[in-house]
Order: sequence, then structure tokens, then C-alpha cells
Amino acid sequence: MLDPTTADLTPPRGVVTVFSDIWCSFAHIAIHRLHATRARLGLEEQVSFDLRAFPLELLNDAPSPRPGTDSEVARMASLEPSAGWQLWQAKDWLYPSTTLPALEAVLAAKEQSLNASEQLDLGLRRAFWAESRCISHRKVILDVAAATGVVDVDALTEALDDGRARRALADQAAQAATDRIDCSPHLFLPDGSDLANPGIDVDWDGAYGIGWPVINADDPKVYEDILLRAATE
Repeated sequence: MLDPTTADLTPPRGVVTVFSDIWCSFAHIAIHRLHATRARLGLEEQVSFDLRAFPLELLNDAPSPRPGTDSEVARMASLEPSAGWQLWQAKDWLYPSTTLPALEAVLAAKEQSLNASEQLDLGLRRAFWAESRCISHRKVILDVAAATGVVDVDALTEALDDGRARRALADQAAQAATDRIDCSPHLFLPDGSDLANPGIDVDWDGAYGIGWPVINADDPKVYEDILLRAATE
């Protein structure tokens, strides 16, 4: 078991490490912008994303409240509409009660490749935020994996069956609980720098789940700098 206070968080050249939760609307924007900006810059072969868990339900000792995510959809969608959003459309009892199985699956997919992990993570975020699918459910996770076209679903199923990524999930939750990682999303770059919720300055009007986010500033161009630094450090 790693020491969460001393483990090296600096990735190698060509990698951006991202701590986040799938429930987090700010992370949904960050992940979308990382993928979109990487494609626009033509850096798909030069930069990969090492996705790590910032499990809010473990840090808060409670599931993420639906009123919180509902309150974020319209405001955050206005910042990045192409990420994919909608208010929850499925039956109330299908709203996910946990993201731990989905986070574990993303970590398990790294055994195949960082690309497999990236594509599963991106698909699960869209499944939740844009398609109102219950990403707590194993079949949904495996269906999303199959839809990526790059994840070996049989290998992922085996990894989920034996829980081989669960230790990594626990270790990353312990890291997320330290003051080294501020929030979801928090990015770490090969030059030793790190950025929490890049480009977005936010306050809240009212308590979480009752009020709504107030965006003071948003600079999507910060992702160009992040990716170029990761590629050329």
C-alpha cells in the first residue's frame, strides 16, 4: 500500500494525470476539453491521460446528492455544450447511487492501455451526463465499454470479477483525501506543475444541492497550454 502523502504524482513526459469523479460536472468539462483540444492540436499520439479516482462519495462519506448535479447542469452546459448534457430523464430509481464501480472499471481498463481507459471514462461520463444511464450498473458499464470499440470487454469483465483494480481505487481515494489534491478535477503535468479545475473560477450561491454555481471566469484556452507542456516538457 502506497503512502498517500509521499507518492510521486508527477507523470512522465507525454502524460497528463487527472484526478476526478464521474459525478463531477467540472470534471465532465475538463475531460471533454482535454480530448477535444488534443484532437484539434493533433497530439493524440503525443499525449495520453492517466485517469485516477477522486471518489466524492468516499471523501464526503455519502452518495452525491442528485439535487447537486441537477443544479449544475444548465449552468455548466452553457460553458461547454458539446460535452453533452441533459437533466436526468430515466426513472428516478435508476439514478446512480455510486460511481465506484465505474471508477474501478476505468482503472481496470488501464491494464489494456491508457487509450482504453480514456475511452471508457469518456463514454461513462457521457452515459451519465448526456444519456441518463445508470453507471452504477455493471451491464451499463460493460455496454459502454463495448461501444468504445477499443476496450476488450471480456478482459474488463474478468478484471471486474476478481476486483484487481480495487486496491488502486482505495489508494487513490487515500491520496484524494490529502491536501495534495484539491478537488475534482485536479491535473498533474510532467514539468511538476499542477492545476485544480483548470480555467474555471467558481463560487456558489447557496448551499450545494440548494443553490447553484456562479462562474466568475472561464478560460478554455488553458487546455492548449496544458497539452503542449505535456507533449514538449
